[in-house]
Amino acid sequence: MSMEGTGATTLKGRQCAALRQMLGFNQPGVLGLNGPGASGAHSATPTSAPAWKLLLFDRVGQDILAPVMNVKQLREEGVTLHLNIHSDRDPVPDVPAIYFCQATDENLRRIGEDLRLQLYGSYYFNFISPISRQKLEDLAQAALQTQAVTQIQKVYDQYVNFISMESEMFCLRHQSSSALSYHALNKGSMVDGLFAVCVTLGTIPIIRCPKGNAAEAVATRLDKKLRENLRDARNSLFVSDGIQAGQYSFYRPLLVILDRQFDLATPLHHTWTYQALAHDVLNYSLNRVQITESTPSPMGGARSKSKTRSCDLDSKDAFWVKHKGSPFPLVAEKIQEELEDYRSKEEDIKLMKSEMALLEKKRLIDMHTSIATAILEQIKLRKLDVFFELEEKILSRQVTDKSLKDIFEDTEAGTPEDKLRIFLIYYLCAQQVNDQEIRELEDILEANGCDMAGVKYLQRWKSVTRMSQQTASASDYSGGGTKTVSMFSKLMTQGSSFVMEGVKNLVVKKHNLPVTKIVEELMEVRPGQHQDDFRYFDPKILRPTDNIPRAKNPFQEAIVFMVGGGNYIEYQNLMDYTQQAKSGVNLSSVGQQSMSSHGKRIIYGCSTLVNAKQMMQQLAELGHEMT
Repeated sequence: MSMEGTGATTLKGRQCAALRQMLGFNQPGVLGLNGPGASGAHSATPTSAPAWKLLLFDRVGQDILAPVMNVKQLREEGVTLHLNIHSDRDPVPDVPAIYFCQATDENLRRIGEDLRLQLYGSYYFNFISPISRQKLEDLAQAALQTQAVTQIQKVYDQYVNFISMESEMFCLRHQSSSALSYHALNKGSMVDGLFAVCVTLGTIPIIRCPKGNAAEAVATRLDKKLRENLRDARNSLFVSDGIQAGQYSFYRPLLVILDRQFDLATPLHHTWTYQALAHDVLNYSLNRVQITESTPSPMGGARSKSKTRSCDLDSKDAFWVKHKGSPFPLVAEKIQEELEDYRSKEEDIKLMKSEMALLEKKRLIDMHTSIATAILEQIKLRKLDVFFELEEKILSRQVTDKSLKDIFEDTEAGTPEDKLRIFLIYYLCAQQVNDQEIRELEDILEANGCDMAGVKYLQRWKSVTRMSQQTASASDYSGGGTKTVSMFSKLMTQGSSFVMEGVKNLVVKKHNLPVTKIVEELMEVRPGQHQDDFRYFDPKILRPTDNIPRAKNPFQEAIVFMVGGGNYIEYQNLMDYTQQAKSGVNLSSVGQQSMSSHGKRIIYGCSTLVNAKQMMQQLAELGHEMT
């Protein structure tokens, strides 16, 4: 496994290569994709395959494809039409159809109906996760009954049951799915998804996890699944000479599986970076953000029309790649600089007749201006800079200049949800909590219309976890904090696209979150609480014992998986850690530079990607179930 770059060596690149080979009818060498990253079986020899085809997918397949391939890329692969498998479809005879879906009873019934109606000339079935023997026999029976056996060309297990959001980030289900949420954990589906990640990367990791929670259950099942596949040498998916083979010759990655309950404060935290803010305050999912823009009435009236605009944010956008993890005021300044640079070069570009380059640059500037403006409106409307600054002080145990009571009684500061979020962070992370103070704050929140069911759940949860000591302590959040500096001069001029008046330019002190601190300790193989307490699995040892030999050298690559929901805050913090490691800077609590951390690479994964609002809804559901 090599996670460097953005090509086929990254997780996203390898999954994309596997999907492109699927669209090439799974032929080795078709589209030049018989290299790393493809999956499934192979034909013995390449055959002449028709260039044009239809693509049919279910909801899960659509979510997997959306961040990896757009319509233009599908066209380049010969896909003339792509439809949901359950939509009403007309027959297209003599045209091959590629199915990309889960092997559910509902999907198989629809496939049987398509065969009966003879909708297409030939069929290529690609199941996202392996189809069971019984369901494969049912599919064969349906083909016999409809006399469509000769039309079914191939049936494949693809092992791509995960969504690649970024080159270094994946989730197992789209955020609208509740099956893998913190509220409802489906451990079997998580194991299948993590197994697919290992297959796509072509590597067997060392697995570490805490004891006594959902993470341990997932790790135990994954270890068993990997070991069983390795034991079956003839059918093993981890071969040394096939396209499944990873890039490892000497190193194996570390897979750290963690439970969301270890740190419930971070996903509730108001944030200050571009991508995390977009996920928190805008409709941002599957690398696409939707914003509502107002346009003046054409008749000059007081009313303005509003329209929803979709913006794709991906690796092709250089500005997004460079600044998605930057503090918001810095992003606003850089957008202003880009706009000024565009204006200064506009005439030169026109003279060179690079009209397409000019239009694309202007489109990206306008898009980021619209997104940043929508975020800025929410910051000013809800005073999010005030909430972020106060939460940072609570987490880093600094003296706050405002009490929570003052914030809660300020009708212009935030929504009831914002106030409930900061209260939960205070309740979870404060070293000493006064019961009377908590009751007073609860009364104020309840009077503001807050749903207090989540608070009741956390009170029960905190009393239980206090005994097990399996949660982040107040010291795990230390090292953070903010300082306020003067706003960038470019944003204070009349020509600025952003009215930043009243917004603080907060500079955040670089520090590692609890998850990053655990990962750093385990990757460095440094003596510590987590090194001693976490379980250790090595699937390559086919007969495991309690005292299996452990790796002694630091790990250069890791996969971090969060059971119960992840977020962009943790993802960005881990990416910052890898960048600091490359530069030789180490932010560990030990305070020492680590030479072995040079060149570390980390993939962050989670069962679902949730923002604070969704996390609070899940906590509230758990609280309501207690009553």
